Amino acid sequence: MEGVPSVFKAVDGLKSFGPDFVSVTYGAGGTTRALTEEIVVKVAREMKLVAMAHLTCVGQTREEVHNVLVRYEEAGIKNVIALRGDPPRGQATFVPVEGGYSHASELIEHIKSNFPFGIAAACYPEAHLESESWDRDLEHIKRKVDLGADFLITQLFYDNSYFYNMVERFRKKGIGAPVLAGVLPILSTSQIRRFTALCGTSIPEGLNARLEKYVDDDNAAREFGIEYATRQVEDLVSQGVEGIHFYALNRSYSITKILTNLGWPKVG
Repeated sequence: MEGVPSVFKAVDGLKSFGPDFVSVTYGAGGTTRALTEEIVVKVAREMKLVAMAHLTCVGQTREEVHNVLVRYEEAGIKNVIALRGDPPRGQATFVPVEGGYSHASELIEHIKSNFPFGIAAACYPEAHLESESWDRDLEHIKRKVDLGADFLITQLFYDNSYFYNMVERFRKKGIGAPVLAGVLPILSTSQIRRFTALCGTSIPEGLNARLEKYVDDDNAAREFGIEYATRQVEDLVSQGVEGIHFYALNRSYSITKILTNLGWPKVG
């Protein structure tokens, strides 16, 4: 519960930059799923922003997922990002609960068949950690788009060449959905090494060497992270990226600095 104010503080801090949408993960700010639903609704109703609710297959039956979607529709939420979700802590592989969904594609198909939501889905610049090959990964992504995903958001990455290569593979495969680049500004050396290890993302050798200098200085790592992300986004924009999705982690400081560096205009 104590993390909840940071969610709204972060959203409020970034609101002036006119985000196209604000995504809210299950468990935002250390909350329960029920409270996360309340956060999504508050962002939409009280903060007057387009809210996109994360919805995963983890620990829920199909009926429970359906009921969440009904509540969102009744509350006026119009967008969701449909994810399989990571295995629960202590579980090596994803195993659906009895009566639950096994794949994000199944969730997307259900949403598209029963609700009017705009749907986003995940994609992976270095292929999904569990994928047997790039070809298999492309098949899964194409299936999600064919079943109703309107656009894709990438997992975090720190080498833009992976992003460009992935998009090229998509287009050759006939996957035409817009792709938003997911950017996570570095907050500390330990944080980014932990995150990348969990999701199978690589850290470029040069970046890793710089991070080593800040092992014991999180403030310096954060400032370097702002510099690195600014250059990363500059390059993505110069190459015609269709959108940037910042992973805020309930913090607005780094993203505010990055957008200011980029000369991103404020609204209102």
